[in-house]
Amino acid sequence: MDHRVTENFSAKSMGDMLPAPAGIVPDLDQTALLLDIDGTLLELAPTPRDVVVPPKLGLVLQTLHDRLDGALALVSGRSLTDIDVIFAPLQFPAVGGHGAEMRLSVESEAVASCAPPMDNDLKRRFIAISHLSPGILYEDKGYSVALHYRLAPQFERTIYEAVSAIRADLPQAPIEVLPGKFVCEIKPAGFTKATGVRELMNRAPFSGRNPIFIGDDVTDESVFAIMPAFRGVSFSVGRRAHGVNGQFKAPKDVRAWLTHLLDEEAMAAQ
Repeated sequence: MDHRVTENFSAKSMGDMLPAPAGIVPDLDQTALLLDIDGTLLELAPTPRDVVVPPKLGLVLQTLHDRLDGALALVSGRSLTDIDVIFAPLQFPAVGGHGAEMRLSVESEAVASCAPPMDNDLKRRFIAISHLSPGILYEDKGYSVALHYRLAPQFERTIYEAVSAIRADLPQAPIEVLPGKFVCEIKPAGFTKATGVRELMNRAPFSGRNPIFIGDDVTDESVFAIMPAFRGVSFSVGRRAHGVNGQFKAPKDVRAWLTHLLDEEAMAAQ
């Protein structure tokens, strides 16, 4: 079956294509690519700093960014600064911090919208949970705190119980908890990856294009849910998430598909 997608596409029109996203080749002139990082583009690592960027990935992303006239964005729970460190010296448009930060283009300044700094006393209480074990690593993002426990998975229940106790002690605090893969993040309420993507899709060069979003985690589900509103589609990685149009088995398959898009372009130009 020819899974080439031309001019326009939607979740409804792509229903017959599932679950084989690797065969889908969209019209890049009308497409926006929105890509999660950890667990989607890159394999998960014991700690956030240990992720490895395959040698060719940066070039593939940069080439696609240029081919899409800038309509390629990374959508991550990581901060923009952290994203830039991972992909240095390259920079890309991005939604960082689960929607707390946004960069529309590589020429623009980072914008922190809907993301007030977390109260320092409250932040210290959540950071103190990391003292339960040397394997629990905390990440202070300013507007949120993430507790990474991939090195101490046996403490998962203890961590969430401690977080729940703090929330119960402060019932009026406008915060929410984001569970992820071996990470618990506590952030102010009011912004998510979906709120960031909505804003992104209403601005050039993304507005008017059909988005393809690829993510792997619970925190990506809010974006899966809004893709139909933008005539877009979504794919999960490693699991069949609710509301997606298909799935990739692993990050290496996502990277292979991105390379395939460029190969198809090159063949069409011959």
